[in-house]
Amino acid sequence: MSALRFLAGPTAFNTLAEQGLNPECFTQLLAASGGPKWLGIAGLDKYLFAEFFKDRQTPLYTLGASSGAWRLACLAQQDPLKAYGRLEDCYIGQRYDSRPTPREVSTQVKGVVQGILGASGAGEIVGHPNIHSHLVVCRGKHLNRLTHKLPLAAGLAFTAATNLVSRRSLAWHFERVVFSQQVAASPFLQLNDLPSQQAKLTAANMNDVMLATGSIPLLLAPVTKIEGVAYGQYYDGGITDYHFDLPLSHAKGLTLYPHFYPTISPGWFDKSLSWRQGRSHYHNALVLAPTAEFVASLPFGKIPDREDFKQLDTAQRIKYWRASVALSERLGEEFAEVIAKGNLMERLEHF
Repeated sequence: MSALRFLAGPTAFNTLAEQGLNPECFTQLLAASGGPKWLGIAGLDKYLFAEFFKDRQTPLYTLGASSGAWRLACLAQQDPLKAYGRLEDCYIGQRYDSRPTPREVSTQVKGVVQGILGASGAGEIVGHPNIHSHLVVCRGKHLNRLTHKLPLAAGLAFTAATNLVSRRSLAWHFERVVFSQQVAASPFLQLNDLPSQQAKLTAANMNDVMLATGSIPLLLAPVTKIEGVAYGQYYDGGITDYHFDLPLSHAKGLTLYPHFYPTISPGWFDKSLSWRQGRSHYHNALVLAPTAEFVASLPFGKIPDREDFKQLDTAQRIKYWRASVALSERLGEEFAEVIAKGNLMERLEHF
């Protein structure tokens, strides 16, 4: 039984047919929002970060939102595996033994962020010579600037309603802010699908940016002060970019996307909109996703998700999540096996 799917857009399919799984073919790397879902593909991440992109000498532009940004923050540190281990321990180790307030959740998530970065991670990320990180954060506008539960809930409901008509309406409600080292050659400095502000990522604002990109409205408190940008209510980057659907036709090289689904929901409010699945911008991408058979083999027959906090007690959830991480090692092993055997074309599917 195969555990991993290789899904390639037309341009990527042709390039991979000629060059195989050469890490230098890939110049972009994406990591999606999705709460704990990344635990189901952690083993794939760790192989890619520690082996596939090991000792990379050419630029790799990474783009992440929410927990995806946290994963990519591990890649840009001097010891990606050690950083990823801290992410796993801190994320899985969250404990909510009663119904927490947004500020109480934010306090725990601050601990996760601090764990990921450790003593020197912020400086290592912004100073990395080849891994150029981009973290997406959303700034609330109009009703979404309000922090009280009822007006914010109304703002989110209005956002969802207008998004039904057009994804571009998100610009009325939230502003996408992309924090990066602002390298001139970055393809993520030219985003025009939604109005986007570009901001400087620094060691001084790294903690706040990392917290903001994972601050889900109503569940966590907003981050209000981030060095380098105006005061505001900064929230989860997945609001505008849940799985990403970005016009990257100008990007050089291929995009690699280790993902927990074989489908793309562009924004947070598109999750239930079956007619709005992003694929048109993935002509130059290779999407790596677990097979349905692999997912069925996980405890409870699914990858971890945020509902586990409600449905399971802390001990059950931690056991389940750690088991999922352990089983996900198979994804990395299968990727490595395809490289060793050189049989990618037997596995490659059109996306």
